[in-house]
Amino acid sequence: MAKARALDRRRKSVRNIRKITRTMELIATARFKKAMDRSIAARDYTKHLAKILENIAGVGADVAHPLLESRPTKRTAVLVLTGNRGLCGGYNSNIVRQSVALLGQWKSEQVPSHVAVSGKRGISALRFRGIDLAERYTAFEDKPEFAAVAPIGKAYLEAYSSGAIDRLDVVYTRFHSIAKQQAITETLLPLAPPQASGNGRQVKLASDEYQFHPSASSILDEILPASFLSRLFKCFLDAAVSEQVARMVAMKAATENAGSLIKSLSRQYNRARQSQITGEIMEILGGVEALKK
Repeated sequence: MAKARALDRRRKSVRNIRKITRTMELIATARFKKAMDRSIAARDYTKHLAKILENIAGVGADVAHPLLESRPTKRTAVLVLTGNRGLCGGYNSNIVRQSVALLGQWKSEQVPSHVAVSGKRGISALRFRGIDLAERYTAFEDKPEFAAVAPIGKAYLEAYSSGAIDRLDVVYTRFHSIAKQQAITETLLPLAPPQASGNGRQVKLASDEYQFHPSASSILDEILPASFLSRLFKCFLDAAVSEQVARMVAMKAATENAGSLIKSLSRQYNRARQSQITGEIMEILGGVEALKK
């Protein structure tokens, strides 16, 4: 009897867990859809800024700018984007592994790194590995706001322009599709110089479509910082989408595993209960036979 009761209690516990994981799966699905819409909108804005820069290069303008200047790396900055919560599969661990490898590379080259981490999981993991963190951010969830990301980006722009850092690497999970998210390291500073489009025969000049006042080169002072901030914001949005996808997949797998475990426990409970009933019947029959004698 004790075995059947234990199996029944365990089955009830697993059912309660399945309700929780199913609820978390539905919440992650709703958050994922909203985060993906914001990420797609930011992606279009970033692509449009890149097109404007290509057009500036297309008119043969001088695109020299401090943010485009590539110099020897004497001091680097690393921004790591993780989540505040777990229960999302290997999302956080993949980012931590990627960032540890990058920081190990800079350490082997004797290049000091200014490390900033977003997310409680990344903060605790990197601190456990003895990595000094210059900045910590825990306010970013599934809806990062541009107003909150902009001050971080402007601080990096000032540091790069003043020579305090020579490079900025962002370690995050890039969202490709629901089936593919990839932990990568993307270099945001220095910015890649815009390339003029064309096949060598005849390049369509941007002057055919735009007019620059007072000049094409002067507009870089506005476009390049805006392009950097949009790309940095896109990294935060991609990280938020990827986290929700990872949590959605993990909770779905947990729900399915709980269902399989409930079926297995139900079979064991039925066998135990059947064995118990059979034993009770045999005891009753044995008592009846004893009374006949």
